[in-house]
Order: sequence, then structure tokens, then C-alpha cells
Amino acid sequence: MKFLCKTSILQQALNQVSRAISNQQALPILGNILIEAEGKRCIISATDLELSIVTSFEANIENEGKITVPAKAIVNFAQYNTDDEVLLETHEGTQLRLTSAHAKTIIAGEAASEYPTIARIEKETSFSLEAQPLLEALAMVTFASAKTTLRPVLSGVYIHTNNNHLILVATDSYRLSEYKLPISGETKDISCIIPTKVLEELKNILSSYKNEKKTKSEDEDVAPKTDVAKIDIILSSQQIEVTIGKTQLLSRLIDGKFPDYKQIIPSEKNTKISIKTRDLSNVIKRMHYFAKETNNNLTFTVRKSDNTIHITTPHTQSGRDEATLDIELSGEDNKIALSSSYLLDFLSHIHDDVVEVHLTDSMHPAVFHLPSDKNLLHLIMPLRIQE
Repeated sequence: MKFLCKTSILQQALNQVSRAISNQQALPILGNILIEAEGKRCIISATDLELSIVTSFEANIENEGKITVPAKAIVNFAQYNTDDEVLLETHEGTQLRLTSAHAKTIIAGEAASEYPTIARIEKETSFSLEAQPLLEALAMVTFASAKTTLRPVLSGVYIHTNNNHLILVATDSYRLSEYKLPISGETKDISCIIPTKVLEELKNILSSYKNEKKTKSEDEDVAPKTDVAKIDIILSSQQIEVTIGKTQLLSRLIDGKFPDYKQIIPSEKNTKISIKTRDLSNVIKRMHYFAKETNNNLTFTVRKSDNTIHITTPHTQSGRDEATLDIELSGEDNKIALSSSYLLDFLSHIHDDVVEVHLTDSMHPAVFHLPSDKNLLHLIMPLRIQE
């Protein structure tokens, strides 16, 4: 194998695929990256057996071939090599020699035949989505999924179709985010649970394309083109493949039945309030210092008499705090206790100046909406009110 390529393009490809490498590899070779020179392209791959990322770029290939090398070694070389171009060639079978104007590095690798095969999935369902709306949807949903795999179905995002919408849902059983993504054209019935890790990597790749487009230099060869408008998704009964430009993410789906989350969304609201996001966020950040001593408990008292919401912390060893904020209110007085941590998490993901909150009573979840985006629903389960 022997080919010449731009160092910056190689570095970007390595950075993308190395995100599939787990810190806890079942096999040492899973810490490697597979490099293949074929035709006029270089193909870079990595996998942890659950998630695989494959990308490619054009290169000046003299000899075809492939090799697998430790990810840390080759990423380190690409990151700190300031030369514009680099020549990669296999040396003595399982060594990779990297040569540029001011560097000559040899990395000990392994035969590509030792690397796990990354097989493309058998297509059962396929569809395309606009990249930017999907990126916005993922930002509002993935953070609500469970961070552990004690209940595997909660560690992913449930996607299904309904009335010309692709609906994304995530919950850890204490909070829930639902986002309805409008889709055009004929829609097939889709229902599956995608690991959150896969969608987080998709989000990172889409964000990197977006950022590159903003900062791209006049030299078109510095980085791959970033005008990715759509992504293509292929589903089988057990796997998913997502294509973004020249990059593919492949993963297993989560097996199991997602909870019937519609049951916990209140069917009626007794109180609707609108509150300035920044004011609410600042108060909760301040009060979280005390609330974290008592399960992050904050009590919210809505008063129709003066259109205010009164927020208090329980008495703690560190003290207590309270605040009153002006709101727009329709409906009746209400009272509920919510987690300051979950509130801050949600508020950190929104950019609207105002947030709407719908309340039923102290026993039902608080439901959050954004005036600018009717496709989002977020709810937080109530805590026991501590006087």
C-alpha cells in the first residue's frame, strides 16, 4: 500500500472514525484503525463491535493495500505534523511508514486480515432526512435518555412514524423529550430504538460539518466539502446504517419494547405559564447550591393573584433560598416540586427567550413547550413537596 494525501484531510478522517473506539476494548485490536487504499480513495474505519464508523477521501494512490494501526499513534502523528502532505506506505508487511517534508515516522501495526469485518447491512427500510432539522431534533432529545444500560431500552432513542412525522423520544423515566420531525413524501412505518451513542456521534459529525462550513478557507483542498444537506438512513430488523456525505455510521439497534410513554403525558392542564428563560435559569443556578443537598428539590408556587411564581429550596445545613419571578399566567393557582438538575439540563439546551410550562397538579409531570417550536415536548416528573 502506498498513497499520498493532505495531512489535514487525513487528520479529519482519523478524528471522525476514532470516536468509535471504546476505552474498554474487549480485544486489543479494537484500539486500531483500519486504513485501506483502493482505486482513487482511502477508506478509514474503526469499530468497537457495537458502533462502526467508516469514512473515505480521495488520495493519490500508487499501490493498493490495507493495514491496521493503533489509533492513538496515527492520530498523534496527524495532529502534530505541520507538513501539508504526507506519504503513507506499508513497510515490512505490518509496519506503516509516514513520510512528509520534515517527518519520517514508522508505526507498528497488524495485518488487516486480523481486524473485525465491518459488514454493510441488508436493507429493509430506507429514508432520507434534512440534516439541519435532524441536528436540532437530536440536540433536544438525546440528553434525556438513560446514562446506564440497566434498562437497555431507555439507553436509546425511540423513533417511529406517525402522520407525516418522524417522532424521536428519549426518557430515563424521570424526564422525557419528544420531538416531531416533519417529513415529506410517502412514509413507511418505522419503529426502532437507536443507541444514544450512535445519535450522539451523528450529532457530532453534523456539527463538525456545520462548523467547517463557517470557517472553511479559500483552499478547497484543506477539508472535504461541507455542504451536507441530507443524510440517508438504512434500517434492518437489527441494525442501522447512517450516511453523512462520505461517512457511514453502522450500529446494532436496541432489542426490546419502548415504554408506552403517552400514558404519562397529562391529558389536561390546569395552569399555563410563560416565563423568561434567562431569569428562570439564573435563579435555578443560584438555588441549585442549596437544592442539591435535598435531591435537587425545588418547590414552585404559581400565584394567579399577582402573576408570579415563587421558588423555594428546603431548609438545608447550608441554608435556604427563595425567589419570585413575574410570569404570564392562565388558569388556576398551582404548586409542584421539580429537580433543579433536570431543569438546568433542559434550559441549557434551549435558545428561546421564553419557555411555556403546563401544570396539572403536584402529582403529575410538568410539561414544557417552546413558543417558537411546536414540535418539541419535554416533561419532568414531580418530586415530593418539602415544606
